[in-house]
Amino acid sequence: MSIVAAIQMASGPNVKANLSEAEKLIKTAVQQDAELVVLPENFSIMGMTETDKVAIAEKPGDGEIQKFLSEQAAKHDVWIVGGTVPIESDIAGKVFSACLLYDNKGEVVARYDKIHLFDVTLEANNESYTESETIDAGDEVVVVDTPFGKLGLAICYDLRFPELFRAMADVGMEICVLPSAFTSATGRAHWEPLLRARAIENLSYMVAPDQGGYHVNGRETHGDSMIIDPWGVVLNRLPHGTGVVVSKIDLDMLKKTRKNFPALEHRRLDCKISYS
Repeated sequence: MSIVAAIQMASGPNVKANLSEAEKLIKTAVQQDAELVVLPENFSIMGMTETDKVAIAEKPGDGEIQKFLSEQAAKHDVWIVGGTVPIESDIAGKVFSACLLYDNKGEVVARYDKIHLFDVTLEANNESYTESETIDAGDEVVVVDTPFGKLGLAICYDLRFPELFRAMADVGMEICVLPSAFTSATGRAHWEPLLRARAIENLSYMVAPDQGGYHVNGRETHGDSMIIDPWGVVLNRLPHGTGVVVSKIDLDMLKKTRKNFPALEHRRLDCKISYS
């Protein structure tokens, strides 16, 4: 059994200020015996414009944000999922939205680049987002062995694409982390139902840290960071404000659930499809 923590923030455009806040929250998680700490999407910068993150893009393995994550992991002897970090792309004006996993020695052991990009219009709130203008989409599904179980990496808008999570489950995923910055409008409607669905249908834990609150750039994010077990039970959550959500991960419970309720083995996708 291990202890994981999901951190909730309301990041702004000042990288140093965001890192200082993250450092305090990582310490709080460690004080609650967390062994795996997961930061939200865009934890280091929520810029005034979408191009702000491009301006601070880092080379792989080098830069202020990556150095911070490495040092925090080693200092506290914990594994850290670094939310997302803007990593340089070969395409001018774009970055990869990279989710980096650090071990307790401060070494990067996995990287996942956000696959599904948030290009939507929310008419009710008069909001529009076009991530593809500044983000270069990834093309690799990532699951990695850790001391806590087989860990799958996904980011925010990925949550709406169940085939991604099933692909991770097919290679043994037991825990999925989902650093997010869900909008207030979509979060109220869909955040919890989608998270619980992904946990239930894949019989996996979901660890979902979210940005939560009002941001200097005028955005409002949903918050309600939570940890969910393979039966879809919300083990812990933080509806509002900045803070830390902590819960135990019990792989024995997961394995027992999968044995007694082997839905992952019952799929029949070899049937013929008939249209009329």
